[in-house]
Amino acid sequence: MEIQENQVSVVAAPALAPPRRAWATDLPVLAVAVVWGASYLAAKGITTAHTVIAVLVLRFAIVLPVLVVTGWRRLRALTGAQWRGAGLLGLVLSGIFLLETYGVVHTSATNAGLIISLTMIFTPLAEAAVTRVRPSAGCVAAAGLSVTGVVLLTQGGGFTSPSGGDLLMLLAALARTVHVLAMARIKAVQDADSLSLTTVQLGSAVAVFAVLAAVPGTGASPWSAAADFGAREWAGLVFLSVFCTLFAFFVQMWSVRRTSPSRVSLLLGTEPLWAAAVGISLGGERLGALGAAGAVLVLAGTAWGRRGADRERAGA
Repeated sequence: MEIQENQVSVVAAPALAPPRRAWATDLPVLAVAVVWGASYLAAKGITTAHTVIAVLVLRFAIVLPVLVVTGWRRLRALTGAQWRGAGLLGLVLSGIFLLETYGVVHTSATNAGLIISLTMIFTPLAEAAVTRVRPSAGCVAAAGLSVTGVVLLTQGGGFTSPSGGDLLMLLAALARTVHVLAMARIKAVQDADSLSLTTVQLGSAVAVFAVLAAVPGTGASPWSAAADFGAREWAGLVFLSVFCTLFAFFVQMWSVRRTSPSRVSLLLGTEPLWAAAVGISLGGERLGALGAAGAVLVLAGTAWGRRGADRERAGA
């Protein structure tokens, strides 16, 4: 349920870690994939349709000061164009988090984690459309396999219409695709420091959430939501803020300097597996035969699409 896009590609990787030490780099990255997979159930456990915006304000307001203090000097070095570009990306990011959080409230954590993984299929297809380069047959086939999987995944008791939450997660996957493409096409941000870029984006998103929270009829205020939180809710909020955001970002920053971006991306791509595992084992969710078949197709399609994209990138 996080920004996976960007940080693995903005920093060039130096010499790779020796094979015998690869596990020491892989394990923290795998831990990020695990906590991201668990984030769907955590968000579902502390959020209702009435508190979505309040929880988003609280979640990111906790970590934003840490990012600002850590990267203050680099923030001050950003140009006006970089601030504007990062701010625009932050507006898109706010839409992603709104769609994801409302979506997970209205669907299962398992469905949410698997449907959002379609970003890995949508992105190369959208990039092909923007650049007017015909996508490979393998990419199209992988997309078809994944979409078929989503159709099956959302049919718990037979062929019925997908839930509103499933559709919101599908829109979130499309919004993530827009975010990735915007990152690649806004020239001003391409040379920006990744910590500063993330800080400005999250700051812009928090500003959007704060404005929405002040609008009557948009749900509970952050203060009233916080006052109603018990120990379980605060634990969930800290997990989302500290582990799924702060820890995840710094692990990506650290790991991409010690291994290849492709290896980091591959490990982070296991997120939907962990989302399903956590939703089923801890959340008591059930897929059913159709859902299980759909989950397998989604995972197979996204893995196929990722490998195809990697091969095309290597051959470019």
